[in-house]
Amino acid sequence: MLYIGIDLGTSAVKLLLMDGEGTICNQISREYPLEFPRPGWSQQDPEDWKRAVLEGIGTLLEGFDKSQVAGIGAGGQMHGLVVLDEHDQVIRPAILWNDGRTAEEVEYLNGVVGKEKLSALTANIAFAGFTAPKLLWMKKHEPEHFARIRKIMLPKDYINYILTGVHCTDCSDASGMLLLDVEHRCWSREMLEICGITEDQMPRLFESYEPVGTLRPELAQQLGLPGNVVVCAGAGDNAAAAVGTGTVGEGACNLSMGTSGTLFISSQHFGVDPNNALHAFAHADGHYHLMGCMLSAASCNQWWMDRILGSSDYAGAQAAIDREKLGENHVYFLPYLMGERSPINDTNARGAFVGMTMDTTRADLTQAVLEGVAFAIRDSLEVARSLGLDIRRSKLCGGGAKSPLWREILANVLNVTLELPASEQGPGMGGAMLAMVACGAYPSVEAVCDHLVRVSETVEPDPERSARYEARYQQFRQIYPALKNVYPQLL
Repeated sequence: MLYIGIDLGTSAVKLLLMDGEGTICNQISREYPLEFPRPGWSQQDPEDWKRAVLEGIGTLLEGFDKSQVAGIGAGGQMHGLVVLDEHDQVIRPAILWNDGRTAEEVEYLNGVVGKEKLSALTANIAFAGFTAPKLLWMKKHEPEHFARIRKIMLPKDYINYILTGVHCTDCSDASGMLLLDVEHRCWSREMLEICGITEDQMPRLFESYEPVGTLRPELAQQLGLPGNVVVCAGAGDNAAAAVGTGTVGEGACNLSMGTSGTLFISSQHFGVDPNNALHAFAHADGHYHLMGCMLSAASCNQWWMDRILGSSDYAGAQAAIDREKLGENHVYFLPYLMGERSPINDTNARGAFVGMTMDTTRADLTQAVLEGVAFAIRDSLEVARSLGLDIRRSKLCGGGAKSPLWREILANVLNVTLELPASEQGPGMGGAMLAMVACGAYPSVEAVCDHLVRVSETVEPDPERSARYEARYQQFRQIYPALKNVYPQLL
């Protein structure tokens, strides 16, 4: 049988076709626009996602026996606010995960409602990217649109609705809304009341591996697919990527270096970081995880190369870096180009180069960008270690993981062994694996991970370089506190 995995990302949707043994039979990508109507704002038209997914599925299946397609699963960008009216029409562009317009609403939730209460209700505090602050923003600034809301959904849930006609979400993705009682995996009625919405406006909750329905008959006919193709609930992109790398069970770790960067630690048991620097979310395997998320990871390098250097020669720029200077660079880069979430939770934070002198080279700055992202990931790792978690190994995935130099820097800055999955297809592969469970091909998420996930390469930290980076990291962590009070004055 064949399974379709959907990775609904920020700049494009990636679709893959996989057989029951984990072989990738085909994959395609379809881009769509991203809108920045004001500085710090970020939004998209869900109709662009719909068009890209449906056209993409048709192209993906060209030359294959469509009758063999058994299931579809999606991993999607988290936190985005998709609102539908009584006719299931999109009311306004989706406000995305990296949108920073909700600073006042975040301050209200954390300061007036209170962090302790939020944590007790949802296991998390408010961050600008979360969905609840966006609802409060919409209620205040777009009351006419807010009054029309009949269903509130997340990006990949809108795609599942298009496919099945079912208003649904899964517990992993819903965890990032600040509307879910994560421990008990149900909507928090008190949080819904705080945001001025009702449970009827929320989608039905599923576990990620559960079927939510089958293809709409007219859509199955349009795509030439069997009418009994199962669509599973899917997962938030980070949980789906974790499934794709086999990061399930107690204490497993995955580092994802995509547009954003995440440190993902799975657990069989519910737990909360008492300082709320790490998110406490439900996992796609039916259990839980802690996660640190930085807003700009591989996108920092893309910004540096595309916008500043005006070059697409990523490998050439990194080849100019002297390996002997790893851990010796005198320039630091703060990777806060879109503000920051974990662990500082500061929408005002901005990117910065610090330590430049007359002999600083372009290679030094390129190296500083790669190291700055690694240092910021280390910030979240230190929070995990402070909770008693002993992280010595981690899977590594995402676009940034394709750089051998960046892998080496990450291993030494974090002082952990990094494992690269043999088939690293991110949330799309995780979505297809969840669909296999939904179709009954495997009895559990753990079982499909054990059968399909293999490691192709291991990167070990070098003790000498790790020691040099330890000293550099201790300097790096002093820079943000020194600039924190300056950032609001720059806005």
